[in-house]
Amino acid sequence: MGGPPDRATPHGVTRLSAPIALCAPNAFKGTLTAAGAAHALAAGVVDGGWRARSVPVADGGDGTLDVLLAGAGAEARVQELRVTGPLGRPRRARLGWLGPDLAVVEMAEAAGLRLLGSRREPLRATSRGAGELIAAALDGGARRIIVGVGGSASTDGGAGILVALGARLLDRHGRPVDLGGGALVTIATVDLSGVDARLRHTTVEVAVDVRSPLFDVAGAAHVFAPQKGADGNQVLLLDGGLRHFASLIEDAAGMPGLADQPGAGAAGGAAFALAALGASLGGGAAMVCDRVGLDEAIAGATLVITGEGRLDPQTSTGKAPSEVAARARQAGVPCVAVCGTVQGGDGEFDATIALDQMSEEPQRRVRALLRLAGTRALAAVPRLQA
Repeated sequence: MGGPPDRATPHGVTRLSAPIALCAPNAFKGTLTAAGAAHALAAGVVDGGWRARSVPVADGGDGTLDVLLAGAGAEARVQELRVTGPLGRPRRARLGWLGPDLAVVEMAEAAGLRLLGSRREPLRATSRGAGELIAAALDGGARRIIVGVGGSASTDGGAGILVALGARLLDRHGRPVDLGGGALVTIATVDLSGVDARLRHTTVEVAVDVRSPLFDVAGAAHVFAPQKGADGNQVLLLDGGLRHFASLIEDAAGMPGLADQPGAGAAGGAAFALAALGASLGGGAAMVCDRVGLDEAIAGATLVITGEGRLDPQTSTGKAPSEVAARARQAGVPCVAVCGTVQGGDGEFDATIALDQMSEEPQRRVRALLRLAGTRALAAVPRLQA
């Protein structure tokens, strides 16, 4: 007679009449997957006496494959393949299937920065393995391929992807060029005539997490190559190589101005190469949020909690927390961002919680700190306490 019964949980007793917090984080790179982060936040929400719902998200970078597979149900499956790693050595990588003819390629699986550990070779890193995964998807009968291009180690303009799919990139002596962005300046001839013909009958969607053009001060080399280990001179070399490569590809594909397309610089220019083959570029965060049903989940929530490892000015250029916040705002639901560190970019959120302000060694205690942050988030928005 006094309302709904209480629900016992491993974290205490939560009333079924309690408000709901939706936990929709991206992965915390190097520490927790998006699902792991969502579980930790949800535990903290329940500790605070609220109900929790978890909808992990991604934006085309690390973890996109796992998020999409989790949301695909019984049709989801994984195929493990041997491909070329980011520095040219063989490695194992996963190709995801969301249905009989819908494949997901996560570039970070084959050419990810995470695969290199502390080693950084920005001039040699190649995207070739991602192209081999695309070719495997075609071999498996894919008629639609989603390619998440975030988290890459390469700044090669997607040259490795093109070679894996049948393109010929030759130097002035007619010899195939070396792998990696440092070799782009040596390309004299681009021949796309041998590119896999099956791509003409396949829809390829590139999920990008940035809006950068291919080259110049806002492009792939200047903005992102330093994160991949490039020093000042290497950045200039890579940027010049991308500019040179773009002119050759645009001529060969008959697509002038392609390098200026927003998102062409994603994954060191891998998005540019795929666009030259007819792929469409779109926001990875929006695509993932649509596929996991985020809008429906937000509609039933009182509070949304999102986050990832770092919040900074790049967050608003296509990262998952920004997309989650925008959808929450449109629904009139407050949104709190929980991140490892906050270095700007917090204006999109009703409140932010930084794990590095909660502990001197946040990376050693991410799961426990996220659980505590999940509880703190419930009191972080003043209007919810009115």
